[in-house]
Amino acid sequence: MTRFGYTLYCEGNDPRSLIEQAVMAEKAGFDFLIISDHYHPWLSEQQHAAFAWSVLGAVAQATERIELATMVTCPIIRYHPAIVAQMAATVGVISGGRFTLGLGAGERLNEHVVGMGWPAVRVRHMMLREAIDIIQALWSGQYVSHYGDFFTVEDARIFDLPDDPIEIFVAASGKVSAKLAAEKADGLCTSDPEKQIVSAYLQSGGNKGSVWSQVVLAWGKSKEKAAKELHSNFRFSAGGWKVQAELPNPVNFDAATKTITPEDMKADAGPDAQLHVKKAKHYLEAGVNNLAVAYPGKDHAGFMKFWQKELKPALLP
Repeated sequence: MTRFGYTLYCEGNDPRSLIEQAVMAEKAGFDFLIISDHYHPWLSEQQHAAFAWSVLGAVAQATERIELATMVTCPIIRYHPAIVAQMAATVGVISGGRFTLGLGAGERLNEHVVGMGWPAVRVRHMMLREAIDIIQALWSGQYVSHYGDFFTVEDARIFDLPDDPIEIFVAASGKVSAKLAAEKADGLCTSDPEKQIVSAYLQSGGNKGSVWSQVVLAWGKSKEKAAKELHSNFRFSAGGWKVQAELPNPVNFDAATKTITPEDMKADAGPDAQLHVKKAKHYLEAGVNNLAVAYPGKDHAGFMKFWQKELKPALLP
């Protein structure tokens, strides 16, 4: 079954707006919410990057039905995995079991701030594998001691746990991380609608019903305005994941994208419902069945109406 979510985009919105959007999304019939977990915004003009876990706690109290997930949290540098295990368990309890933990190997943009360096991707995947083991061990409710290659845990126990186990999905950008997701987690998150990544995950024994992703839908009453909003919030992705993971600060993303203009992004923006339906279906055809939609504009009420009246009926059979 295909499920649709709404993105709480921390880099483009202040925390109070994120909570308001969460309530609106629940009323609009979305199945789940995802939230980005950043220390910095991608671009200088965004000027927001609230602490995702505080927002999640507030959203859990402000909503009743809608599920919550991180897309994604990096548990290897900025956070110790023992702390991630506790944060996730607490949100699981507050939300009444509505929380899923999305994990990934992170971006330098957010992780370098604690001064621990930025390892090569191969090392980050090894660290992520060990971090997942620690998180899952702590969710057993027992005391845990761990002396591994990258992390140490001494006599730690999480006392507040949700009634049901929290599921984990892992972000993958290639076959290696897709295999890691199949081996260590309950689901896969892919940033692009690439069938090869989904196939690698499934061939490694992954859960067919738990493939997650996000699609950016730059809706707006004016094509020009929608393209400008898309440019302001999402041009950072133009260089692909290898660039996104390595640049350290918003000013670097500003420099890397200085030749990209709103005019370059017009083809993906505007009021035409079929444009957005086609883009979303591209993800569904790749095997994604938990698809979050990210809206880069500020007319959140207008987008919710557009979703209910035009997009959702066209996407659901």
